[in-house]
Amino acid sequence: MDGNRQSDNGPSLPAYARSPFNRCNLPAVILGSLTYQQHPLPLHIDGVEELHAALFRSIDKVDDPKERSEHFKHYMRSGFLLGHLDKAGFDPSSKKRGRDKADYLRILRGWLFDPDGKEAAVLKGWVESRFGLLPRNHNGPLGDMNNERYTAYLTARSRGLYNTNALEAQLDLLYTYCQYELRRQYPNRTHFELFRGVNRVEEHEVLARPDKKTYMLLLNNLNSFTGERERADEFGDYIMKASLPVSKLLYMPGLLPGTLRGEKEYLVIGGVYEVRLGVL
Repeated sequence: MDGNRQSDNGPSLPAYARSPFNRCNLPAVILGSLTYQQHPLPLHIDGVEELHAALFRSIDKVDDPKERSEHFKHYMRSGFLLGHLDKAGFDPSSKKRGRDKADYLRILRGWLFDPDGKEAAVLKGWVESRFGLLPRNHNGPLGDMNNERYTAYLTARSRGLYNTNALEAQLDLLYTYCQYELRRQYPNRTHFELFRGVNRVEEHEVLARPDKKTYMLLLNNLNSFTGERERADEFGDYIMKASLPVSKLLYMPGLLPGTLRGEKEYLVIGGVYEVRLGVL
């Protein structure tokens, strides 16, 4: 079947927006499709739950989400030696320490500060590696891989990962923990209705438009949404509303209470989505 062909349920994920390789239980052409938005299944990054089974066994017994988050943060510090970087191979006397303190929290803060920065490039690269969804925008449309903007994105991604401590493995566990918490806190929930402020719908790749307010969009491989319509008003003249699968959330507000100040963003893994667009 043609990789760009529209399915009976709407546009499929174009071939130019996906990789044939990923590290989860579904191929990109499925998890990035409109059909997946409508009928999602759980996503699992290969080996993460098995490798960190002790963490999940321990928090299974804890009823309070805030206490579970403290268990998670402690596990991250001890499991990845975040408080003992010398044991992870960093030389404390070196003047070229640079990125040795880059961890999953700094990456999240970097995204919240600048979704086109170095930390954001790391996150987009992680989504590409784990889910096979190629980034579509970083400081502007990326197009294909044969242009200066794409080269700049790859450079930023490499700089963000250089001299770090298993940073992508930390993000693997962050995603897996987020999915665990979603199952615990919202056991019967399959979707969240979320919002995003935009100035022009043409900023996104429009694949189809069934009616005046409904669009089938190819979103970037990682995106910020909010659960508060009023907050979305602050970021554009139009409100994009979408029903998003919980399985595509890398991060949700309150996942790590008291850790990221002022954050109210959901980090949503991309693909093809049906959205409704309205004027403020």
